[in-house]
Amino acid sequence: MVQVIAHRGARSIAPENTLKAAKIAFEIGADLWETDVNITRDGRLILFHDDSLLRCTNAIKKFPLKTSYQVLDFDLKEIKSLDAGSYFNETDPFQEISKGHVSSKTKVSFIGETIPLLEEGLLLTLKKNWTINLELKFFERTASNSYLPDHTLEIIRQTNIPLTQVIISSFHHPWLLRIMEKEPLLEVQALVGDKDTESLDFKDFSFSTYNANAALIHPDQIKALKDKGKKINLFTVNDPKAFSRFSDLGVDGIFTDFPQRFVKKA
Repeated sequence: MVQVIAHRGARSIAPENTLKAAKIAFEIGADLWETDVNITRDGRLILFHDDSLLRCTNAIKKFPLKTSYQVLDFDLKEIKSLDAGSYFNETDPFQEISKGHVSSKTKVSFIGETIPLLEEGLLLTLKKNWTINLELKFFERTASNSYLPDHTLEIIRQTNIPLTQVIISSFHHPWLLRIMEKEPLLEVQALVGDKDTESLDFKDFSFSTYNANAALIHPDQIKALKDKGKKINLFTVNDPKAFSRFSDLGVDGIFTDFPQRFVKKA
């Protein structure tokens, strides 16, 4: 049965990558949630997708005199002062609030929702006895060292979450190889197809699981991966017809912004 993976939590009906988005995805019944590991200026690991704070927070309103809104130009204290929840309410990125799919009570509960630390996401996952997929974000300014994968491992160990409840993924495969070397009991998943314009390249099939761009994958590639005994998850699928089609092709998991659409169909 295909796994429903809540992409950045239940991000269509909650502020993405927040603890609230994770909790709602869990309540909906998603099999696991996916989130992103990023770095602040003072070296703290947070759950945030972009290299810029503009799309998901009120950073401009909070810090109007800043000349840069890149995550790496903010320290944790500044990051924690941002309101991702109210910004979600204002922008309604998936138009789910305007469609009446988010209750007034839930909408109010988003106010003041902040960007979480990595350890906060891990501890929530531990408390729920759930599973978390951590995508290590690879940006030009953080690409030159192994601080992100190494520190991620340190924090995983500090929280005492069972390694069976954590998955590490990344488009930067050398980081995954480093994780495999330092903690072989952790599952890693290789992301492929970052841009919709590129072709998928599975290279030497050296990883046991591939997370591939659904817009680029061909049925023959899915079959080839399965024939080699590999697992394959696809991102990001929000259309029910596409979900059913990929399920019939035998994929193992599907990342979706709308876990509420698919948990009963999985």
